[in-house]
Amino acid sequence: MKKEIIITIACLLLFSCKPEKRFYEESGSVFHTLYHIKYEHDRLLTAEIDRELQDFNLSLNPFNPNSTISKVNRNEDVEVDSFFVAVFDRAKEIYRVSGGAFDPTVAPLINLWGFGYRNFDGVTPEAVDSLKAIAGFDRIRLENRRAVKDDSRIELNFSAIAKGYASDVIAALLEREGVENYMVEIGGEVAVKGKNPHRDCWQIGINRPEDDLTGFANEIESIAVLCDRSGLATSGNYRNFYVKDGKKYAHTIDPRTGYPSEQTILSATVTAPDCMTADACATAFMVLGAEKAIEMAKNVPGIDYYLICSDKSNGKYMTVRSLGINIK
Repeated sequence: MKKEIIITIACLLLFSCKPEKRFYEESGSVFHTLYHIKYEHDRLLTAEIDRELQDFNLSLNPFNPNSTISKVNRNEDVEVDSFFVAVFDRAKEIYRVSGGAFDPTVAPLINLWGFGYRNFDGVTPEAVDSLKAIAGFDRIRLENRRAVKDDSRIELNFSAIAKGYASDVIAALLEREGVENYMVEIGGEVAVKGKNPHRDCWQIGINRPEDDLTGFANEIESIAVLCDRSGLATSGNYRNFYVKDGKKYAHTIDPRTGYPSEQTILSATVTAPDCMTADACATAFMVLGAEKAIEMAKNVPGIDYYLICSDKSNGKYMTVRSLGINIK
């Protein structure tokens, strides 16, 4: 009898001492942008998150001279890691389905226009044409975990897909730690699962596309409601741009022309089963324009979209959305 009582007390003590789950918040900077993470767990996972982000940074940050992607761009003999392979393979898929509108080999052109990891002066039609001739994601491949280029001048910039994948990577880390409810946001690209601290679906604001170089204009246009494991990414030309000689030049470069995209889409928000896909598709949509973006969406399983486009008839803007996206 005494033995049974002791065992019962021990079990009660063990149960009562188990840490209770609650929501934690993490924030910081990585890849020259900010991140915010909310997750429900019985302890902080700061060390694990930091370690994963640093490993990712050492793989895919083109601003880091010691990263794998920087070594590939310098034509060094380097074996690429699993992060690199995952992004490369998905980027190749989006490159093909977008008809080349999404192309990581526009890196030299991004640099030329002043939006990359190495900036040049003196944009000329000749310079654009020469760099456009180098580009083409079908001209680089992976063999035995090494990048093989048809032209040694080819360089990669995965910035239009890597932040989304980074959100997926941290989401996967949280799930390995047993986290069922979380929101990971890195540079505006979001991965979510489960419920928020109020036990509702996650609600992600979509900014009004107003030209703003400060980054402080955050007026919400709409709210996307995400209830299942999913990713959300928004691409727009209203924050990363410059004006020269009275003309606006935005950071989204059209690989087909070599010039900044001038489509009527001001902002493209995409939801997908993973944030990496959403990120790449949002960029491709900005290049394609609304009509071709809608056609592309039919060929990418599981994605939905919310487009904010300029309306030339009245100088305002209008929205175009798919039936599957939950907007309020």
